Amino acid sequence: MSLTITQALYDQIVAHARKDHPDEACGVVAGPAGSDRPERFVPMLNAAMSPTFYEFDSGDLLKLYREMDDRDEEPVVIYHSHTATEGYPSRTDISYANEPGAHYVLVSTADTDVLGDFQFRSFRIVEGEVTEEEVKVVEAY
Repeated sequence: MSLTITQALYDQIVAHARKDHPDEACGVVAGPAGSDRPERFVPMLNAAMSPTFYEFDSGDLLKLYREMDDRDEEPVVIYHSHTATEGYPSRTDISYANEPGAHYVLVSTADTDVLGDFQFRSFRIVEGEVTEEEVKVVEAY
């Protein structure tokens, strides 16, 4: 299992995480249903406005799901940032993960290692089981 994502989308996700720091950033990258191809970047508001957890605004989320439905899209990537800990899903993240088909991307803006100023990691979360997957960054699909 792996996530293939364009450099442009990768950069947009990282930029959003940096912009919202020290609060957690969150958003979705929608793509054609069944394609596993992230295409449309949708930055969301962290309704919790918190440095330790994120929450999509329920109205925004409803609107997004209606929009994706109309466009025959699905959430291919669901991303958020960790600002003080490494890029690994927390217990709360795991309990909120209800899209078994989605790639859960975590960007850590907390320099917790010596690999530079952020981590970009992708996970599948199915029924509470977390599996890390490879991230392939491409110029275009």
